[in-house]
Formats: sequence, C-alpha cells, structure tokens
Amino acid sequence: MHLNDAIKSIIKPHEEDVITPLSTVWGENLDPDNVLPEYPRPQMRRFSYLSLNGRWDYAITSSPFVPSVFDGTILVPFSPESSLSGVNRQLKPEEFLWYRRMLPGLPASSASFCTILHFDAVDYKAEVYVNGHHAITHQGGYLPFSIDITEYLKEDNENQLLVKVQDTTDLESQARGKQSLKRGGIFYTAQSGIWQSVWLEQVPQTHLENLWFETDYDTRLVTAHITARIKDPEPELSLSVFCREKKIITKTRKLTSDIATVSFTIPEEFFYSWSPKDPFLYDVSVTLCSDQVQSYFAMRLYSIEKDTRGHIPGNIPVFCLNHKPYFLMGILDQGYWPDGLYTAPSDEALIYDITVMKSMGFRMLRKHIKVESARWYYHCDRLGMIVCQDMVNGGSRYHMPVISYLPTLFPNLSAHLKDSHYAMLSRKDKKARLQWKKECAETVEYLKFFPSIAIWVPFNEGWGQFDTQKVTNLIKKKDPSRLIDSASGWFDQNCGDFVSIHNYFRPLSVSVKKWGSRAFFLSEYGGYACHIKDHSSVERVFGYKRFDSLEDFAKAYRKLIKKSLLPLRKQGLSGAVYTQLSDVEEEVNGLLTYDRKINKLTGRQPKVPPL
Repeated sequence: MHLNDAIKSIIKPHEEDVITPLSTVWGENLDPDNVLPEYPRPQMRRFSYLSLNGRWDYAITSSPFVPSVFDGTILVPFSPESSLSGVNRQLKPEEFLWYRRMLPGLPASSASFCTILHFDAVDYKAEVYVNGHHAITHQGGYLPFSIDITEYLKEDNENQLLVKVQDTTDLESQARGKQSLKRGGIFYTAQSGIWQSVWLEQVPQTHLENLWFETDYDTRLVTAHITARIKDPEPELSLSVFCREKKIITKTRKLTSDIATVSFTIPEEFFYSWSPKDPFLYDVSVTLCSDQVQSYFAMRLYSIEKDTRGHIPGNIPVFCLNHKPYFLMGILDQGYWPDGLYTAPSDEALIYDITVMKSMGFRMLRKHIKVESARWYYHCDRLGMIVCQDMVNGGSRYHMPVISYLPTLFPNLSAHLKDSHYAMLSRKDKKARLQWKKECAETVEYLKFFPSIAIWVPFNEGWGQFDTQKVTNLIKKKDPSRLIDSASGWFDQNCGDFVSIHNYFRPLSVSVKKWGSRAFFLSEYGGYACHIKDHSSVERVFGYKRFDSLEDFAKAYRKLIKKSLLPLRKQGLSGAVYTQLSDVEEEVNGLLTYDRKINKLTGRQPKVPPL
C-alpha cells in the first residue's frame, strides 16, 4: 500500500480558501436573455412551451415572511452561490432565499387549457405561490416537480410567481451529494435554490401526464406505460413508432382510465439493438385527442452472465450488453462546473463532456451522487454512453475515520460492518431515513425512462448507508430491468449484482474470493492529480497520487491503464471507473481541468468530435 499517498489524501475542510473564479467557454458566451432554451423534457416533448429561465428578483432574508424589498436580480436557473447567477453569495442554513417574477402573457384562455408550471430541480425545500396563493410545497433538491396553476391565474395576465427556498445542506440529514458548507478535499461548495430549468406549458384539459417504455429485448416486446388526465369521455389514444423515419407500428385505443398500457412487438426486419457503438433509438409519437407528444425508446439488455465463449477462464460472471460480455470502461462524472456549480452553462457543455470522454475511449459515465437534467440523459441515449447512476447520499455528519480511513487501511475488515449500526453510519434519524427512501424510489421512477442507464448505485463508501438489502429490493422492485451496485467501495452486505471495490493506494487486482453470481466491479480507482496554474480554483492540491508535470501525469495514467487495468479483464473484471472526468475545486485529479480548457493527457484544449 502507498501509505504516504493515503496520508496526503486525508480530507480536511478549507473554508478559509478563496476560490479563484474560473469560466468555461460556454459561460463566457452565455446570453442572459436566452438561457438553456432547449425543451427541458426530451423524453416527452410537445411542440411549444414557455421558458421562465432568465432574470428574476431575489432576496436572502432571516425572516420567513415575504420581503418588502428585494436585493436585486438573479439569473435563473443558476444557484446564488455560482458566478453565472450574478449573486455570488452562500445561502446559510438559517436563511430564506426568495425568487419573484411576473409570468409572461399566456396565449390561450384557461377555460380550454391547463397551465402547468414545471420546476426541474430546486435545492432543497421549496414553497411556490402564484398571485399570493400557495400552489405547492416540495422537498428534495434533485428531482422535478410540477403543478397545475390554472385556478390561480388572472384573466388580465398580470400574474406573479413567488418561490421561497430553504437549504440546510450538510447541517442536517438531507440528501446533498458532494455539497458542504465547509468545503475541502472531495467535498465542494454548497449550492442552493433553483438550479434547473423553470418552464410553463399549456395543454388541453385531456392530456398526457407521463410516458415510459418497458422493453423486453429477447421477445422484442415493448410496453408503453401511459398516465393521462382525462376530461373527455373515453378519448382516443394513438401511438406510432418510427424506425429511420419510416412508420412501422400504429396502435389506437379508447382510454377508460387515467392509467393505461399499450404493447407491441417490433417486426424482425426493423429490430435494432442499442449499444455505444450504434445507439439506435426508435422515435414515437403519441396523440390523445388534441394533445400530442414525441418520445423515443431503445432495445437493449443489461445482465450478469457467465462467459460461455471462454474469453475469461473459470466461467466467471461478467457484465453483458445484449447477452455479450462488455467491458465497462468508465469514468467518474461529478457534474460540477466552475461558473455554474451544479448547472451546466449550456446544452453544448453537456454534450462536450460526453463526446470528449467517448473520444478518449470511455463507454460509461458514473454520474456521482447527483441527478442530472433530463437533457444530459437524453444525450447519453442518443450519443451512446452507458450510465452508472448514483443515488444522492444523505445522513448526518460522516465519521470519516470509520467510513473512509479504516476501510482504506484494512479493506478486508470493511465487509464485516453491518449497516444496521445506524449511528456509526450517520443514520440515527428515522424520519430522514424514510425521506431518503422516498427520494430513492422517486429517482428510479423518474430516470427509468432513459435506456442508457445500466446500473443503480444506492450507497457510496458508507455515506449514510443503511438497510442495504431492503433498499436493493426496493430498487429492484421499482425497476427489475437494471443492475444494482448496492454498496460501492466497501461495506458490502452480500446483495446486488456486483462485488464493488474502490482501490486508490494498492496495486490493482481482482479478488480471488468466490462471489457467486455477482460480477467484480472496480467502481473507483486512479485519482491521479496534477495542478495546472491558471486553470485551478485553489492552489491547494488534493488527489490520490500527485504529479508536477503534464508529461509525468500522462505517462503514469497510460501505464496504469495499459499495464495494470486492462489485463484484469481476463481475470473477470467487468468494469472500472477512473477518477475523474474533470477537476473540481481543490480535487485536481481530472483528465480535464475544471474549466474544461485543458486535456491533461495532451496538454491542449480537446475538440468536440463530430456527432
């Protein structure tokens, strides 16, 4: 074990550090009057919507009552802690963040249409008021919510929207990801408030509310699960499937319930598998009376199977895509931006990270304890990038010597810690445990639409881990089509589809221990650090092995991959996740700098490959 490197990686808060402002090219070219203008929900697109992104009034107060005077303007959907918001101020746990704006004039009367207000993510607790009427309270900082505000609207189109936000971040047990009020090491600047798109759409009284596709790869059977709001008697639903712009299937039926399923089988001559090499998507159009949406699905199968072709000795179970062994060459993706924090400055920025990583040989992104915007998953679907999706961690203050340092020093002992020790794993608060389970189930329900997601990861390195077997069963019941890495890193509870190991300080290896039907997954490794002057947020360096020059960094990285990692495939290694895609604040172990302007393997700014 490289003990010196391990000692240097001990996590310490450095809240006294001044963050040097960095900008991405997308932030530098941001048009405040046209912020993230793309339709926010690609899995169920309509032909029109009204974006509410842009300048709003804001105030930060110590009082829960509506302020009489606001502090200025904020650029939504960037959190007030980010530079792109124009505020640059940390919301404190005891404070209230207020947003206010007038709604644009609506084109249709409320008599024949419903006006739906969408928030794609607000961190953490939000109360929404329309013209002084309380419309909704939502708790949870990573998932979308919406409300029909038709009854609160005035006919003269003079409508005011008001939002109150509270966010205690890591002072309590709420789900928070890598956010910390005392940033340092692997924990980053906390952000709060609206951080994904806000938008309006007007829909007919009878309209579609939700749509997702359940696919059976082996039988070519597809089932469309539809939720609708029905005001007309037995309205007609029509569903059409397109393959390379050719209509191949049309199904029609009368709806007698607001929940319905429509099943169909794809003809053999139009059957195409989805894979990173050929990310084929079927287009779908669904019409319900006068409401029409566009959607898509893919045919693929993720499984753990034994390699019967003899590529791996010992008949070892491995990850398979469409019944064929497929090595998950992955990279850790934190989803942080120096100018937008949780919020990418543009759609092009999201595409950039995916395409550049794919051009560097990666076929899987592990979205690390964060839920992204729907458009990010859509781009993974259409560009061919497999996703390993973490749940967002929570719990009270973590006992790092127990859940991080001891497992690093004595990895064989970590599997003996049972996750029923709630206090040790920061999970004494029963109410917070129930809230986390609720948000976990909602995350699966929301994201199971996207075919690129292959693996769910409920817990990472024991951060707020609890009842792992029950949580694994909960996820599997909600979505039996995907695999589960139940405990990434350590504290394995003998469940899920993987034996999952983090290894930063020892020679890479595959455990010889028999693991039954589970596959072996090196879910984190690498973490090589190289600080690049003028492209780093702080002068402090955090990483798991440090290099002073790009030349040494690139040489060590290539040796690690070629000599240490790839030979392990023949020993049954199913996948590996390198840490990480980009630097984040003092954690400078990215292949790209935090501002995405330098590729550390080439020393140049990477170009976006043609789509």
